[in-house]
Amino acid sequence: MTKHTIRLGDWATLGPDATAIRFEVFVDEQKVPAEIELDDMDAVCLHAVAYDDAGNAIGTGRLLPDGHIGRMAVRQPGRGTGVGGAILTLLMDKARERGDKAVVLNAQTVAAPFYARHGFVQQGEQFEEAGIAHVEMRLQFA
Repeated sequence: MTKHTIRLGDWATLGPDATAIRFEVFVDEQKVPAEIELDDMDAVCLHAVAYDDAGNAIGTGRLLPDGHIGRMAVRQPGRGTGVGGAILTLLMDKARERGDKAVVLNAQTVAAPFYARHGFVQQGEQFEEAGIAHVEMRLQFA
């Protein structure tokens, strides 16, 4: 378990670090077209960026106003360290705190088991987004 700190904030504050992580993971590694990686929703989301003990941005995610969690990405060195789960848990907590009844996300099928371990349940059939297989997953708060 690597030591990390997670900062929450708006796009103006965390956008540069979140963008760097998202481009490295989604555009460079997964070949998502760069022009669809950033969108108008970034401006209205609550963003989370995790930093390692050296201050490097290693993971990110966002919570949309409608309760969707998205753009979850962890750089290669941070994978398997618990940082992704910590970001996800924090975003879920923030959604619950503001009164959301559930959180929803579109998980890459390879990441679906990760989200299932956090209580998410698959909804419906597999679909393709940016050329990558996804499933919608939902977690209803008790």
